[in-house]
Amino acid sequence: MFEILSEKLGKVFRGLSSRGRLGEKDIDDALRQVRLALLEA
Repeated sequence: MFEILSEKLGKVFRGLSSRGRLGEKDIDDALRQVRLALLEA
């Protein structure tokens, strides 16, 4: 369970770190993905 959650969260944060600047939409999308990962766990 924690392994899958860790992979999904890592994917979200890698996506954020690859962008130069973060806009409001980028953060909203990332938070949505984090919420979904937590619900699936």
